Amino acid sequence: MYYTYRMYTIVGLGNPGEAYAETRHNTGRMALEALSKKEIDGIKLISLDTFMNKSGSGVAKVIKSKKAAEKLVIIYDDLDLPLGTMKISYNRGSGGHKGIESIIRALKTEAFIRVRIGISPVTPSGKIKKPLGEKNVERHILGKFSPKEALIFKKVLKRVVEAVETLSAEGLQTAMTQFNS
Repeated sequence: MYYTYRMYTIVGLGNPGEAYAETRHNTGRMALEALSKKEIDGIKLISLDTFMNKSGSGVAKVIKSKKAAEKLVIIYDDLDLPLGTMKISYNRGSGGHKGIESIIRALKTEAFIRVRIGISPVTPSGKIKKPLGEKNVERHILGKFSPKEALIFKKVLKRVVEAVETLSAEGLQTAMTQFNS
């Protein structure tokens, strides 16, 4: 099959520094690392040296127009999705995510692609069990995956890489159709 590759700029959100390296809040950075191990045509990987809440300033150095933002892919953690899931969306709000809010403010547009990776715990029946209260939320997102969670997360990373490959080769609609299930 013949594909026309599109050029996408991929940014994985997280915090710099060893203290944050393997935390749930750095799932975007971990996804970027997984993507860097594959040769995927049509993508440019960008690692920011800014903290999550200041992501917009780093992204704005690379994305100079609203047209360029349409080919921007931000990968990040999402407390509203259960661990083991991912979702691709386009032209949406921040959902309360401070890193995404920063990017929207800096670029003056919501018209970019998001790959959200679920980090919320789930009950044995599969229902989402978000931590309650600011301190518990912070403790959760800045915490590291348990060994069991790490295995689940590793499978999601594999799907994220496949989704980015599909996005690059076949476009956003196909990637959304195949990976938003």
